[in-house]
Amino acid sequence: MTDLLFEIRDQVAFLTINREERRNAISQEMILSFLERLTQLDQDEDIRAVCLTGTGEKAFCSGADLGVTLTKEEGGRLPGTENYARLLKEMARCGKPLVARINGPCLAGGMGLMLSCDIVLARNDTYFCTPEVNVGIFPMMVGALLYRNLPRKKAVDMVLTGRKISAAEAESMGMITRAVEPDQLDNEIENTLKILTSKSPIGTRIGKEAFRVMSDMPFEEAVDYLCEALGRSISTQDAVEGMTAFMQKRAPIFTGK
Repeated sequence: MTDLLFEIRDQVAFLTINREERRNAISQEMILSFLERLTQLDQDEDIRAVCLTGTGEKAFCSGADLGVTLTKEEGGRLPGTENYARLLKEMARCGKPLVARINGPCLAGGMGLMLSCDIVLARNDTYFCTPEVNVGIFPMMVGALLYRNLPRKKAVDMVLTGRKISAAEAESMGMITRAVEPDQLDNEIENTLKILTSKSPIGTRIGKEAFRVMSDMPFEEAVDYLCEALGRSISTQDAVEGMTAFMQKRAPIFTGK
């Protein structure tokens, strides 16, 4: 049985961590499969969005299997953590919108997967946690994402205490997009994905890349860079179609060109 399920429906790629008996803990098989799928779907012009979730309701993802992830090879290398770090970087570079469906607790390495997504919708009865401090380590790679998504004091509070953060608190601090009633989660996911798949794929790709690159730039450099990116966006066939459709008061037909 595979550790990562993959399905395509209505121009959306659904990736599901399939280790319910282990609370959807991250395995090396899952990471490598995720990396392979991500490369494939990012190049697939028929796919316009990606949705990541976990099987069952025990957890979205409880983090990595420590015995595998933290096993050192000769020379001190940690191939398990290196593969996880590579996955986080590839998720950041993905040109498709990434949506996380948080169907249960999200812990440790699962936080990195969640924070790497562009939109995060969660059950309002779940929680988020970085418990690494309880076993004498820190959420190192996850920290790079925490510091880019949260105010510093909030991020430090999480990693130093390891306390559970409710979905409501996670939403208030900007860690997730929205917390919803459990029975409304799938409706919210479906509606969000419908909106995302209706947008221009090339416009989204150019925009995501531009925002990623400019995020660490000084202000004036960022404005100049985004001005250039807008020029590239306006030059696409989808931009012409979008502006024409707006003037003609009709829905645009985007082709990704």
